[in-house]
Order: sequence, then structure tokens, then C-alpha cells
Amino acid sequence: MHQLTKRNEDYSKWYNDIIIKSELAEFSGVRGFMIIKPYGFSIWEIMKKKLDKMFKESGHKNVYFPLLIPKSFFSKEKKHIDDFSKGCAIVTHYKFKKNKNQEKLTIDSKSKLKEELVIRPTSESIVWKTYRRWIQSYRDLPILFNQWGNAIRWEMHTRLFLRTSEFLWQEGHTAHSTKNEAIEETKKILNIYTKFSENIMAIPVLKGIKPYMDKFSGSETTYCIEALMQDGKSLQIGTSHFLGQNFSKVFDVKFTNKNGGKEYVWSTSWGVSTRLIGGLAMLHSDDHGLILPPKIAPIQTVIIPIYKNQKELVKINEIVEKIKKILKNKGISIKYDNRELFTPGWKFHEYEMKGIPIRISIGKNEIKMEKVEVFRRDTYEKSHISWNMIITLIPELLEKIQKNIYKKALNRTKKLTIISDHYEDFKKKIKDKGGFIFAHWDGTMSTAKKIQKETEATIRCIPIPNEKKIGKCIYSGSPSTQRVVFAKSY
Repeated sequence: MHQLTKRNEDYSKWYNDIIIKSELAEFSGVRGFMIIKPYGFSIWEIMKKKLDKMFKESGHKNVYFPLLIPKSFFSKEKKHIDDFSKGCAIVTHYKFKKNKNQEKLTIDSKSKLKEELVIRPTSESIVWKTYRRWIQSYRDLPILFNQWGNAIRWEMHTRLFLRTSEFLWQEGHTAHSTKNEAIEETKKILNIYTKFSENIMAIPVLKGIKPYMDKFSGSETTYCIEALMQDGKSLQIGTSHFLGQNFSKVFDVKFTNKNGGKEYVWSTSWGVSTRLIGGLAMLHSDDHGLILPPKIAPIQTVIIPIYKNQKELVKINEIVEKIKKILKNKGISIKYDNRELFTPGWKFHEYEMKGIPIRISIGKNEIKMEKVEVFRRDTYEKSHISWNMIITLIPELLEKIQKNIYKKALNRTKKLTIISDHYEDFKKKIKDKGGFIFAHWDGTMSTAKKIQKETEATIRCIPIPNEKKIGKCIYSGSPSTQRVVFAKSY
């Protein structure tokens, strides 16, 4: 049996155990790079399918841009290169050669590229080099494109899913004829991410705007959603960036407007990644393993037979086939595990670890009663329901589980959302329980850095909506017009 580290003993190790022992992912042997296993990838496929549908329903189309970006493209936007150059992987040669006297491979010096290529950390530069060819007139706008792929940002401190050097993601890149249209697009995507996080992943989020020193490189405004984990630390779930005309000016992307004049294009970019899986696992799980909201679970219901002989198993198989047909017709994903190599007890533990929302077990006693035993992963409650009620009660129970998981996370977030007006109080709350702490800030980077150095808390966002209210900075005492959200973070 898989044994997990207890959350209250070592939260970081508990999280790592959850990811590995529930078979979501494992370390690859290359520092900072992970192997996403079939079960973990099936969760990503569900996320991808549901998000992709939401993007397409809002008018976006999928596209694909190259993984390798010429350094000359990447270097054009100064802020972009300043921030991303620290974690870039560079391709300099295209061939190895083998030493005649040794088995050792060495780089063939003759294969040096004329121009080095950056393995994409993000695609704005190659996208806008391309958009220059595609955009001539206002009739070519808007462009509402998204791509699914991967990116590499070299990380010094890595953690499975939450912070890896390579990650899977989607990145949207849109082009618009007006500033207002681009800003509305940025907000629309933030709302899509919020809806997906709360309604599908059962993760309550805080919407906000990043402070000026933490906005995306090359953007004018970065919108974000933040979620509070069980240990009181914040995790950035997704970001949506209003890029203004920064990239269109750098790559000279102009369009002819309706009056015949020339204007620079307005733009946005936005993305979420496999970090979502880490947030899902860290926020909902317990000391028994994963807890998956039904809407994101690859298997929503598992059925386990309990029998002593083949005669009993044959009878159970017949009943289960009817149950499977009923549930599949209701759109419920279901697995029947009648493998003889493993005991029912082993299977119970395995599917608890994997976070399957509902477990149905059926044996001799259940057959006599014409019922099945139903187990809820989120509450550990058991009940018996009759066969003729399965068609209505299982879908209803899945909905209840989805709502309960969200409610539990929301109540925890509310409990750990605090207002503070005194620095000593602020430090105590951050140290003891963490959470989202709403406090006044004087707007200077130096104050933010001092608070981070003393408490490890950073400004996660300026909340949306934010009531303008005069106050004093919690650290410096200088005037402040609004509260911002501080938290420790991943």
C-alpha cells in the first residue's frame, strides 16, 4: 500500500507524494523536466478539451508557431529580452560528430548555426514577426488565435507541475484595431479562466492586476487569477496581458484604418499551463491521496466487485454491465475493475489515492438487497442505493460532490482572507497561517522588496474590483489610495 507523508508534518513532501503515488507524474532524470504519466495526462486532456471549447465559443481559432525562435526576433523588445534571457535555452549547432578512436560524441564545429535559435519561453516575438505579413488593413482584424504547445523557462528551484523548466500550456495571441477592443479581450479571457477554475476545477480564485514591477515583460497591464492553497500560500493560476502597441511598434505592424490612415495594431497575450494540475492536487487533496472534482476526473465512478468464487463474479459481471450502460448513457465516465490479481481492499486504497469521486462496490449481500454500496471520496460517506435509482442518484451525487469540493475550498479561502492595518499584526498573520492579506501599500518597489525580505510575502495583485480608500502604507506609513493583496506564494 502507498503511504503518504502527512500534510501537517511536511506539506511540501506530502504534495510530492500525492503527485508521484497517484501516478500523475514523475521525475525524468533531467533536472527540471518531468514525465507526465497517462493518468496525469488524461487530466490535462480534459482541461485542454474544456478550455479549447470555451476559447472557440468566444471566437478564437487554434494555430501553431515554431518551437525555435531566431535570436534576432527575440531580442527586439527590450523588456522582453531583459526578463526572459535569464532562463532561455539556446540552440547553437545542429550536428554531432563521432571521434574515430572513441565512442564519445562531440559537437561538430562546422555545424554552427549562422543565427542562434531560442527554444521558446513564450511566442510573442515570432507571432508578431508573422503578423506583420498577415495584417495590412482593418479588414484583417481582429486576429483571435490560440496555440497549444510547450515552452521552456530554465528554473533553478523546481517542483512537479508547479514549477518546471518545461511545461505544457496554451498561449493566446490576439491583434486588434483599437485599444478598448484589446483591453476587453484581455478581460474576457480573464473571465474565461475564472469560470473554468471555479466551475470546472472547483478552485475559487481572486481576480486582480499585477503591480507594475511584476507585470509580464513587454505588457502594459497584466491581469491574473490567484488561488489560495491549503497551507495559506498563493498560486498564480493564469494570466492575461494587455500588450498595448509594444510588439506592433517593435515589429512595425501597422494597418490601414477605415479613414485610410496608418495605425499600429493593439494586442494581447494570455495563457495557462500544466501548473493547473499541481494547483488542483495541492488544493483539494487529503492524507489519503487525490480528491478530484467530478468535472475534471478522468474516471468519475469506479465499480469494484466483491466475491468468493467465479459463480458470484459471473453474476456480478451481468449486473455491472447493465449499470455501466445506464451511467455511460448519462455521460458519466466509468471503470469496472474486476481484475483477479488484486483484492478489493487494495483496489479501494488505489482509487482513493487516485481521487475517483465515486466508488461503487457490489457483492453477495448487495445482490440480495438489489442495491449497491456507494462511497464518496470527498466526505468518506457510504450509503446503499437500489439498482433502479442509480440512473438518477449517481448523476445527482456527482453534482453534490462538485459543489461540496468547491464550497470547502471557498470557505477555507474566506477564512484566510484577512484585512490588516498594522505591520506587526501583518507579520504575525503571515507567519502563523498565511492567506490573502489585504493591506495598504505606498506603491514603491523598495517597500515591496523590504516586506518580502522580512516576511516572504509578495504583492499578488491589486484586486478587482478594488474600492479606492485612503489609508497609510502598512510598512512606511506613507499615503495609500487602495489595498493590495499580499501572500506567500509558489
